[in-house]
Amino acid sequence: MSTNSIFISFGVTVLLAVGCQIVASKWRIPAIVLLLPVGFFAARLIGSLDPEKTLGAAFSPLVSLAVALILFDGGLELDLRELEGHSQRVVRRLLGYGSLITWAGAGLLGWLVLGLSGWAAVMLGAILIVSGPTVVTPILQAARPGRRVSLILEWEGVTIDPIGAIIGALVFQGLVNHVQLGRGEELLAFLRSLGVGALGGMCGTIVLWFLLTKVHLRGVLATQSIVATVVGVAALCDAWRDDTGLIAAIVMGVAVANLPQFEVPEDRQFFKTVVQLVVGLLFISISATVASSKLDPVLGATAVLVAGLVLVVRPLVAFCSTARTTLSTRERAFVGWMDPRGIVAASTAATFGPPLASAGIRGADKILPVTFLVIVGTVALYGLTAVPVARMLGLEQTVEEQQTERELPDEPEEAPPRGDL
Repeated sequence: MSTNSIFISFGVTVLLAVGCQIVASKWRIPAIVLLLPVGFFAARLIGSLDPEKTLGAAFSPLVSLAVALILFDGGLELDLRELEGHSQRVVRRLLGYGSLITWAGAGLLGWLVLGLSGWAAVMLGAILIVSGPTVVTPILQAARPGRRVSLILEWEGVTIDPIGAIIGALVFQGLVNHVQLGRGEELLAFLRSLGVGALGGMCGTIVLWFLLTKVHLRGVLATQSIVATVVGVAALCDAWRDDTGLIAAIVMGVAVANLPQFEVPEDRQFFKTVVQLVVGLLFISISATVASSKLDPVLGATAVLVAGLVLVVRPLVAFCSTARTTLSTRERAFVGWMDPRGIVAASTAATFGPPLASAGIRGADKILPVTFLVIVGTVALYGLTAVPVARMLGLEQTVEEQQTERELPDEPEEAPPRGDL
């Protein structure tokens, strides 16, 4: 590829990423609703826009590091003091029961509807476990369904991403290395990944504590230090063990948000600017890798898959996760109507799908285009219906009501019913 083509590719990608976010802000819709289709159609007009052609093997690692920055920023929103009582219980269930039910349900639908092989369906199910703060947060900000529901869905959106990514990485490694899954090795590997990510996150937190509280960095220098620390720690963790950098990033974000020694709010806007640009670049770039010839054959079947995820799988997850809690029926219904997929689903599909197809796994070539369509479908559906659904359920609040509710304490923790998580 010529130097001019690379210049055009990078320049157009940045312009489209920022332009879509400006338009989305004016239209008051999630930016991903524009970013994915714009990136897809722009790549049809400008072939060099495909980052796999310009970056080659470096594209996948760069995507992982960019996602780590996004999840760190999401972790900064998670205040442990706000999540307690039944809200905490629901989040635990969503991460436990919810991950397993979504994995099984999405995989089964992929096998039945799309005709994937068993292993390709298992991989697709793992990829579709995730949600994501980049899509959940803007939708909740528009719908304003109340403090408790927003907290639950925000926590799920951030913390479920590395769970799905690691499960996907374990399935991928098992397939390409012909490891016999189901004998306990995958559980030990999952725990080792959690340990590596947690250790990396603690080390990164110490570095940030030193830079922000002892060196007293502020403003642009603080932002540069945060970006360098998150990227450096995530890169080292990923080099040690696949996708553990995502866990490390969330650990660092939650630690910075909750430890009293940190004072980050005044510098947050600088970092937000970086993250917003990264989000736009990622969505444009990943959508540009999807071949149009791969979409048409799976379009109808993916619509059925999305319907199954929205109307069957997610309501079942919400029912199991909110049972025997103080959430009202209306709150439980809204939790069951909110599960958009975002950047982590796109990045894991782009990372694992093509290599599995090259390895001869039947149906693996459908993973990336199907995931692309699921992201577009779920974000468009939930993004366009969240406000009227919150209003219909009587949950929609004014900005003043939402602010007042945030200042009130959550309900006290009660002893969980027997057999609860």
